[in-house]
Amino acid sequence: MKKIIQFSVFLFSSLMTLFISCSSSDGPTGEKPEVPEVPSVTPGEMYSWEESRTAILNSTDMVLIYGGGHHRDPLTWDVDRISSYVTYKDKNNMEHWLFDSFLFLELKDTGVGGANKTFTYENTENLDAANQKDWKKLVDYYFAGSTGLGALNRAISNAQSRLGSPATKRRVVIAIPEPIAHKTPANENSTSVYWGTLDGHIMDFSISKDRVDACKWYIDYVRSKFNEMQYQNLELAGFYWLAETAGTTRDIISSVGEYVKQFKYSFNWIPYRGAEGHNYWETLGFSHAYYQPNHFFNTNQSYASLEETCETAKREDLDMELEFDYRVLASNTEHDIYYPRMKDYMKAFKDHQIWNTKRLAYYEGGGNLLSLKNSSNQADQDLFHEFCQFVITRPIRSK
Repeated sequence: MKKIIQFSVFLFSSLMTLFISCSSSDGPTGEKPEVPEVPSVTPGEMYSWEESRTAILNSTDMVLIYGGGHHRDPLTWDVDRISSYVTYKDKNNMEHWLFDSFLFLELKDTGVGGANKTFTYENTENLDAANQKDWKKLVDYYFAGSTGLGALNRAISNAQSRLGSPATKRRVVIAIPEPIAHKTPANENSTSVYWGTLDGHIMDFSISKDRVDACKWYIDYVRSKFNEMQYQNLELAGFYWLAETAGTTRDIISSVGEYVKQFKYSFNWIPYRGAEGHNYWETLGFSHAYYQPNHFFNTNQSYASLEETCETAKREDLDMELEFDYRVLASNTEHDIYYPRMKDYMKAFKDHQIWNTKRLAYYEGGGNLLSLKNSSNQADQDLFHEFCQFVITRPIRSK
């Protein structure tokens, strides 16, 4: 009888061990997470520029640089392309420094050669969530020698030979992908252990700590790559939270923010109009939050609503985003609808003291400022100069 009991205990223990092992490593669907080759990063290691930094670096005019997804055309930001975001020549052929800060970000990787993954919950294509391998590839894209930050560094060097050094080095902000709880965001029954491993631990994104630790790994990998590249004209100034609402990640935002800010980096956010958390962004742990009016995209929104959004930003101490895309081009069939909506931003931001008091982020649809610049249409040329003058004449800009 004793032997039967001992065998029963042994059998029960073995089955429980097998069950726990399967649950922790395979997830609800029985899939094993991909285990890519990833760099070993020392958590919290301080680099020289971090040790000497006494405060978060300031900037006034941050342009969004979308890149990394294979659906982008062109795929890369080379020196020629990104140079038009570094300086601007006015109608008298006088050259000026343009944006002082560059936010590198991506939402998904689709198209020929792409992984068909999303970096954010906010996708409408039922894509799978990006894993550790995809996060690493995105960082490697940003830090490739001939494109991204490398191209930006050289473009600034080229401009310095003509203009001398700017008052401050150009700032760089890097987006953090969302650690999505399930492999297929739209299916909560899909596995939560798809992402990868850290220090031999299979990450389970149903656990908040694992999601935070994945973000810390990503932040440390960005920092290590920046240290490796030794750019002469750039400073790593901060990180950006890709989610545009607090709804999907409110349980981890503050922990990620604490980690970012311990190295004197800014923690940036660009919530859409009315997004959950926009009115308590500081409590969430962000350094700066840029409010999206969404006026350009919502043709049912009146100019009065844009003015109201400006007043909301002032009341809640939010910075703001100016928005436009390819539809402002004279060649676009919807030009007559969208051209005046872009102009509305410049008017409202000046009328409501946003232009002269607030940090601004600029969404231009992934290359459409360059499209305006290169257009042979006079209306496009006029809009290009009006916009660039709007940027370079701001009283608070860091030069």
